[in-house]
Order: sequence, then C-alpha cells, then structure tokens
Amino acid sequence: MKFLKSKLAIALLATGLSFAASAADITVAYDSDPVTLDPHEQLSGGVLQMSHMLFDPLVRFTKEFDFEPRLAEKWERIDDNTFQFTLRQGVKFHSGNTMTADDVIWTFNRLKTSPDFKNVFSPYEKLVKVDDYTVQLISYEPYPLVLQTATYLFPMDSKFYSGEVDGADKSVIIKHGNSFASTHVSGTGPFTIESREQGVKVVFDRFDDYWDKKSPGNVDKLTLVPIKENATRVAALLSGDVDLIHPVAPNDQKRVSDTKNIELTTVAGTRIITMQMNQNSNEALKDVRVRQAIVYAINNDAIVKKIMKGFATTAGQQGPEGYAGYDANLVPRYDLEKAKQLMKEAGYEDGLKLTMMAPNNRYVNDAQIAQATASMLSKIGITVDLKTLPKAQYWPEFDKCSADMMMIGWHSDTEDSANFSEFLTMTRDAETGRGAYNCGYYSNAKVDELVNAANAETDLTKRAAMLQEVEQILYNDAAFVPLHWQNLAWGAKSSLNVSPIVNALNFPYFGDLVVK
Repeated sequence: MKFLKSKLAIALLATGLSFAASAADITVAYDSDPVTLDPHEQLSGGVLQMSHMLFDPLVRFTKEFDFEPRLAEKWERIDDNTFQFTLRQGVKFHSGNTMTADDVIWTFNRLKTSPDFKNVFSPYEKLVKVDDYTVQLISYEPYPLVLQTATYLFPMDSKFYSGEVDGADKSVIIKHGNSFASTHVSGTGPFTIESREQGVKVVFDRFDDYWDKKSPGNVDKLTLVPIKENATRVAALLSGDVDLIHPVAPNDQKRVSDTKNIELTTVAGTRIITMQMNQNSNEALKDVRVRQAIVYAINNDAIVKKIMKGFATTAGQQGPEGYAGYDANLVPRYDLEKAKQLMKEAGYEDGLKLTMMAPNNRYVNDAQIAQATASMLSKIGITVDLKTLPKAQYWPEFDKCSADMMMIGWHSDTEDSANFSEFLTMTRDAETGRGAYNCGYYSNAKVDELVNAANAETDLTKRAAMLQEVEQILYNDAAFVPLHWQNLAWGAKSSLNVSPIVNALNFPYFGDLVVK
C-alpha cells in the first residue's frame, strides 16, 4: 500500500476526500499516533491505548474502575505475598501460536527489565508457573495493588519475539530506537497491523481468531490518522471525513455538540498536568522559597477558565478527589504578592532566568498553558526561555531533563495516589525505576519511606493517611507545580456507540466499539 505523506493527508481531508468506507470501516483522528508498537518501550497513554488494540491484559478496568477478567479468567489470593491467576485457554496470538503460562512469565520477566515499567513491577519477586494455564505472582511483601498491576501485563508471544533477526536480539527493548518489537507485533488483541507509517497513519484490521467472541465490536478496519491541529481535526469530523476524534479542544466543544448527527462524549479526567522544576540544571530551584514563589505566581484558576474554557479541574496536589491520598485542604495558592516576597527572601528580588520546555500536541492546549505559565512568571521577575516541541521530539528531551522547567501530565493507571509519587516525585533510582519521570530531581527520604510503606500496607485507612502525609510534604516543599486535572472529550458520528468504550484512563476499548 502506498502511504500519503502527512501534509498531503491533511490536504485531502480539507478537500473532502474521506478515509472512511463502510459501517465497519472507520477512521479515528488523534492529535498524535503511538511512537512504537512495543508495549514495554514507553509508559505513555498512546502506547497503552495501542496495547489495548493489539494485545490484551490479564485484567482490565471497567468504566467504573472495577476489574473485569480478560486473559485471566479468575484470580485469588493464596497468602499475604502470593496471588494466583487462572489463564484463559484457547487464546491465539496473531502469529497462530497459542498463549500459555510460559508467554505470561516471559512477558513479566521482560517488563522487569523495561526502564519505564520495571518500577510498576518492582514489588514482585517473581511470576511462577503452576501449570500451563495457572501462574502465581509473588511479591516481596504484602502488596495491596495486585489487580491494578495486572492491568499492565499484556502477554506477548514469546516464540515470536525470541531469537535473532539480522544479528539482533528480537526481544530487546530500545527506547526511541528501531527494535524488532517496535516494528513487529504478535499480540492477542482484537486488531492486527495491516500497515503503518509513523506520523502518517496506522491501519488496523480485525483479528479473525480473536478469543473474545462475546465482544459486541463490529469494526473490521480502523485507520488511525494523526491530525495535530485542533481546528483541522474538528473540520475533518464535521465534514464527514473521519468518524471519531480525540481530543476535542475546549473551544470546539460547543460547535461539535451543536452539529447534527455528531455527538460529544465527555469524561471527568484524573490526569494531572504539572510543571517540574529541575534542581540539577538550575541552582536557584534548590531553594524551596524559589519553588514556592513559582507555585504562588501561577494562577491555575485563570488557566482553567481562560485556556481550558472550564474543561478541567484546578489542582493543588497530585491525586484528584476520590484517590487515597487526596487532602481537601491542599488547595491551589495563587498569591502574586506572596510570590514576590518569597523571591526577595531568597535573594532573587531582581529576578532570574529559566529555560522551559513543553509539548505542543500531547495534552489539551499544552503549548498555550506553557506560554501562559511563562507570562505569569515574568510578573515576579523570572525570564523564561520557552521551547515547545511535537510529542515525538519532546519525550527524548524530557528523558534527558533538558530544561529547568518541563511539562508532564500523568494519569495513575492504578487509580491510586502512590503511582504519581513512584514515577514523578520519589528519588530517582535507575535500579528500581523509582522516580523515572522525576525531572525535578526532587528528593525527600520521608516521601520515599512513606510511599514504600503505603505500598506494603493492606489496611486502607492507614494507607490513605500515609499517602495524605506524602501530599502534604510535597505541597510544603513545592516539589512540583500542580496545574489542573485534564478532562477528556471525544467527538464522533452518531452512528458510533462511543460512550461504553471510553473511560477516564483515556484507553478507549476499540475492540468493543459498535458501529450502528
């Protein structure tokens, strides 16, 4: 198949040429596409969404954040440290191989080596085989979030991914590289890859031997087209050139909801949008007063009202209401005079200079949010050199912590406060994966101690108190700049039954999508 180049694809959309062909042949326009086909290369929303299309997890979250069986039919706790999963029999990989316990164990061991995922699996000593369709997940100590962890375990085809090709190990994980697993797939999911060109489009075909015969999904072919610009994406939907889009920017939501035969579906989100302050790259940021001044200088409420058009919830802490560590007293604290006083006390009355980086196509209005933040900091004498980049270019820079302030959004896929700290605010530890996305280089031994203790505490009341103490410490230390929790919105033709497949995790279960 000959691929269209991205600019030409957008031009065709603008002229009215539709990609969609039939009721079970749909096109989805997202602001970006997955950067890899390897489910273990990058812990990101795009890759996890792709994983739900090409693979299947042991356990899946429902829309209500309960758990439903997928490749594990049932489970039980054997003792404090042992959790047993009974696997579904007769599941085929795209290659034709049959999934067994050996594949699940191979996948678990690979996850333990992934720079991005090893922290998720660090509580576990091993996954052991009981028989071909039974495995036991054994933790080092009692762990309360086993089922949450199981939502990350997408069994891979161990035979398909083992061995060598052109002298290279087929199982190797290479971040932002060109590995076998980043370009080849054999999963158990509802779709296979027909064709793919990064940044242009990905074509998914229904997997004929998909195990879930009860799934109501009737999409035979799904084409994912990245359209970065909000206006172009909406125009493609309203003209009928695509069937579903995400995100729908706040400025466009009324237009979408008011259009005949088009529906807007929204979900209250739990993804926190933050700015990290790099204490390694800028000496001033080691001073808690400077960090506090930055937090006080940023008017979160104005960002939510003016830039997000109210389609977000202002944040003062990591986890939203309903999460174990949420503390209603930790509110946003915009106070420009307080910020100026703190800068004076820290010896920066005449200001200072900072570099800032943010993506421009990853989060809703991300570039505008960064620009507003930089403008607000100028009011306390901080001069910001801001650079915004497309997602594909931004993440390699983020991995290097290339600026003094860097934007990151995070959704806790365990639906738990500890997950935020494990990745964003715990002391960086390459061995365990703790703090893997902590580009602030913030480090507090008490935070580390409390999070580790909470992750071994099965008394949920005690655990919540520990995580609330973590949030209080981070608040006092101004460990990061909380901005808001981002809500989610999809626009789709009325012929698509979107509501049952979308969720706050932003992983639509496209395998279950029904086209009327």
